[in-house]
Amino acid sequence: MRRSDREITDRTEIIQILQDCDVIHLAICSPNGPPCIVPMSFGMEDTDQGLLLWFHSAKEGRKIRLLEQNPTISFEADTDRQLLFDDAKQNCSTTYRSVIGTGTVRFVSEEEKLHGLQCLMAHYHMEEKPINTAMIPQTAVFCLKAETLTGKQRKKPE
Repeated sequence: MRRSDREITDRTEIIQILQDCDVIHLAICSPNGPPCIVPMSFGMEDTDQGLLLWFHSAKEGRKIRLLEQNPTISFEADTDRQLLFDDAKQNCSTTYRSVIGTGTVRFVSEEEKLHGLQCLMAHYHMEEKPINTAMIPQTAVFCLKAETLTGKQRKKPE
């Protein structure tokens, strides 16, 4: 990382950034073209096996095809963006908190789908809302096990 003064190494702080994010952007490899970047709603849980990120989708489409071909992906999530303009220097920058990582996706069994969907609902503070279980067989649910995590932030100058 070029700006090591902005690096976040504390895992708890990295997890908090992800908890504060609404969307994760997945970068998926494409064998015959440019990478595919997809913004996704997500759920998460920090387990003994590591950080697990949960996603749901239609069962078919470009994203699903590419993930089946190559389940290794990168992801990015950010929050607390604020534009800063320095009148004296006449330049502009941005505050932010972000997480970038890599991992491997696995499509989960029918039995695990409900758990993944519950993690998604919990991330958006909607644990009490019912999940239409009739839709589960028609829904793809996949889990990303984070293999690397990097946090970074730029705070507002004091």
